[in-house]
Amino acid sequence: MGLFDIFSKNKEEKLDQGLSKTRETFFSRLGKAVVGKSVVDADVLDNLEEVLVTSDVGVTTTLKIIERIEERVARDKYMGTEELNKILKEEISALLAENKNIDFTDFGIDNIEGPYVIMVVGVNGVGKTTTIGKLAHKFKAAGKSVVLGAADTFRAAAVDQLTIWSERVGVPIVSQGMGADPASVAFETVSYAKQHSIDVAIIDTAGRLHNKVNLMNELSKIKRVMQKHIPEAPHEILLILDGSTGQNAFEQARQFTATTEVNALAITKLDGTAKGGVVIGVSDQFQIPVKYIGVGEKVDDLQIFDREAFVETLFNE
Repeated sequence: MGLFDIFSKNKEEKLDQGLSKTRETFFSRLGKAVVGKSVVDADVLDNLEEVLVTSDVGVTTTLKIIERIEERVARDKYMGTEELNKILKEEISALLAENKNIDFTDFGIDNIEGPYVIMVVGVNGVGKTTTIGKLAHKFKAAGKSVVLGAADTFRAAAVDQLTIWSERVGVPIVSQGMGADPASVAFETVSYAKQHSIDVAIIDTAGRLHNKVNLMNELSKIKRVMQKHIPEAPHEILLILDGSTGQNAFEQARQFTATTEVNALAITKLDGTAKGGVVIGVSDQFQIPVKYIGVGEKVDDLQIFDREAFVETLFNE
């Protein structure tokens, strides 16, 4: 049983509900793309390209998908439009499978000595604090001890929100208040985790992009001070992206991956948008595993990303 298998109940139903707006919009556009056509020809492929781009799959990934379908059309000579859904589903599945996705069943937490340290990055408003709270809830429910570090000291609201989540979930928090040195908070959090034999330390960081140099220096400093306690820390740098922002999520991913060594993604707010195609594009373009997706507001609506279930749900008419 995987670490978060306890949350598998109703997972498919929640995923289906969470992707409903994306699915309905996608199939509506796809239907219009093939109307009046019986075979997949250049016009259909042009229309399909527009469908994928307007579904926020992204231009680079869209062109890759179209190229693969063109190769299949050329090879098979004749391809009816009724086969298009099946082929598109297969190519998107193949594309996601080629990403550096790993098996997120145990996360390696039990294979390291000392606390597993997660540093969370992302701009303000993407659901960063909420995601941290939901993660803490999941880990705790799976039998793991957790401590939160309020290292987003740029905004008083960020510290307050994380404190509320720590109380709601019932896990300790290390906080020095607004204006404190973020690296000092991170150092104290890791120190606390080691002293109290905590399994997981989740550290929030400031969500600012207006000055990339300052942000890069700040994140680098946070990593350096944590490594005084745990040389391998952080084991995970988790970038939170708001799926409802569509193409803006690509730009945020571009900025943060250039600034720090992001090795996992969480894409939130998919339940309130028709822009779920961003999961496909971001996963393909940045070749960083999508680890979590948010499909609702409830505490257990953060799911481990299952690419096969995602594609099945997206194409489930």
